[in-house]
Formats: sequence, structure tokens, C-alpha cells
Amino acid sequence: MVNRFENKVVVITGGSTGIGLATARLFAREGAKVLIMARNEAAMRSARESIYGDVEAISGDISKLRDLEALAAYLKRKYGRIDVLFANAGGGVLGPMDAVTEADFDKTVATNFKGTYFTVQALLPLMGVGTSVVINTSVAGSKGLPNFSVYSATKAAIRSLARTWTTDLKGRGIRVNAIAPGHIDTDIMVRNGIPADQVAGINNEVTKQIPLGRMGSAEEVANAVAFLASDEASYITGIELTVDGGWTQV
Repeated sequence: MVNRFENKVVVITGGSTGIGLATARLFAREGAKVLIMARNEAAMRSARESIYGDVEAISGDISKLRDLEALAAYLKRKYGRIDVLFANAGGGVLGPMDAVTEADFDKTVATNFKGTYFTVQALLPLMGVGTSVVINTSVAGSKGLPNFSVYSATKAAIRSLARTWTTDLKGRGIRVNAIAPGHIDTDIMVRNGIPADQVAGINNEVTKQIPLGRMGSAEEVANAVAFLASDEASYITGIELTVDGGWTQV
């Protein structure tokens, strides 16, 4: 096996579950020094124990700048650099437009847009020539899904960041790309408060619309993240790579 990330310092926010955890496992298998950050300490400890390789875990909330500053300070002391950042953490509150409260709006924007923005800003001083940044958007940023209005808007906003940061950082030799997962088999809907029976119904209806006829796996998204972060993608920057089984393409 080729270790594309041997001795690379890789930071993954939202690394305790789902896509973040699958990506952490992949990078660790390929020789990286992985640091995951997540809010839920119990889930984070479990994730760390499940990853074979060089992995650390730090508790933190990307919507809180003090947590991001603490993360940056730790990385500076320990490594002095980062080679790959997967700004994966996200979430928010879903619901019909007329039911969204100001608190729902603020929470979703703070987690997805503000949190992603300041994650990259806080860690920027540790990035040098060759650093790869991958931000997690979503097909929701380009599809008109019901009950997703605020969430989708934040994902469209951070897709825009991949473009603007590409030009902002071109002089530093830093690549910025986005990954847009489609309907992936994780527990994100349940964690966002959707009852299990409704999740099953949603999965059934959406799968009918996907040309490949199934949900994707977190590991399939992780493979795409690793590609964008690797030297194999050395001439790719500013894009959004959609991993959705063709759902948004037809």
C-alpha cells in the first residue's frame, strides 16, 4: 500500500462520527499524523480508540473562536505546521421556512458558515506551500430541498469560499477545494432531530432518485477527500467535487 500521507499533519474537524471519522481512519492508515476535533467528548474518545494509527483528539466547537484559537496554539506547539485540513464539522436545525426561529438561524449559520470560515482563518498561519484545504459543503447547497433553507444557504456560502480562498491564497501555494456529499449512510439526520421512521422514508424516496440506486458510504466520501488532499490533485483547486451517485446530475 502506498502511504500518500506519510508523516503529514492532518486536521479534521467533526472527526468523531460519520464522514469525519471515516476520513480520519483513511488518513491514519496512509501514514498521517491525524488530529480530530469534535464537541462530544465521549464520541471523540470512542473515535480515537477505533482509529488504528497516529491519532489525537481535542474537544472543541468550531462556532467558538476561543476553541479554534486553542486548537491552533496546540498544533503550533506540537507540530509547527499542518499539511491537510478537512473542515468537515457542520450541522444546524432543519425545518420549514415559516417555522425557523432566530435561534435556529443563528445556530446553523454559526456552525456551518462562521465555524468553517474561522476554522480556516485560525489555522492559516500554520499552512505553507503545498497545504491542502478541503471544506465540506453538500448537495443541499445546489438543490432546492424542502425544510433545508438555512442549512442549504450556508452550504452554498462555503462552496463560494472555496472559490474566493483559492484566489486569496494563490500566492501562498495553498489549494482549497470543496467536497459535496449527497445522500450518505450516516446518522446525521437522526442527530438533527428527525425521527427514525421518517429517516427510513426519506432514505427510500431519495434512493429512487439516485442513478446508482443506493446511498453512499462515508468511506466513499473519505476516498474523495483524500484524493483532493493528495499530490494526485496537485493541479486542482477551487472546485466542488460532488459525491452523490449522480443525484444532482440528472
